[in-house]
Amino acid sequence: MTVAVETGLWQLDAGASTVALRHKTMWNLVTVKGTFTAVTGQGEVRSDGSAVGTVTIDVASLDTKNAKRDTHLRGTDFFDADHHPQITFAVRSAELRDGDAVHVVGQLTVRGISRPLSFTARLVGADADALTLDGEFTVDRDEFGMGWNQMGMIRGLTTVAMSLRFTRTTG
Repeated sequence: MTVAVETGLWQLDAGASTVALRHKTMWNLVTVKGTFTAVTGQGEVRSDGSAVGTVTIDVASLDTKNAKRDTHLRGTDFFDADHHPQITFAVRSAELRDGDAVHVVGQLTVRGISRPLSFTARLVGADADALTLDGEFTVDRDEFGMGWNQMGMIRGLTTVAMSLRFTRTTG
């Protein structure tokens, strides 16, 4: 089944969207989970069916349910929110492929460092006025200058999971 997505401009519905991360710490014994509570974005579905856009995350909105840890994560060892208050993902191309699979290619910028990123998302709902994409990808913190790793406790990749709902603003 192929779903047609309406052309035009789309705005992220922040209240119906989530961006979360999880990372194993303490020598892979504990999984730290957090959610960014302030996310914005917009996109355009072009006449050929492909899409472009941007998702912006407010770094200071990270909530792991531990205030001391959140302060550390926002500091210079990790996200350095004072100097780099936003994480951005610039979507260069998003194309609906087989069924509900969406091939996403873009540029992820964290701490002022940009890296190419591609992954497959799922179009989990679409009608004339709204669409929802679910996706997950992994990143290596070291590639973004976040190599802090006291006593080897924090190794490996961080997983980012998102559910993004967009509403159509124009035709």
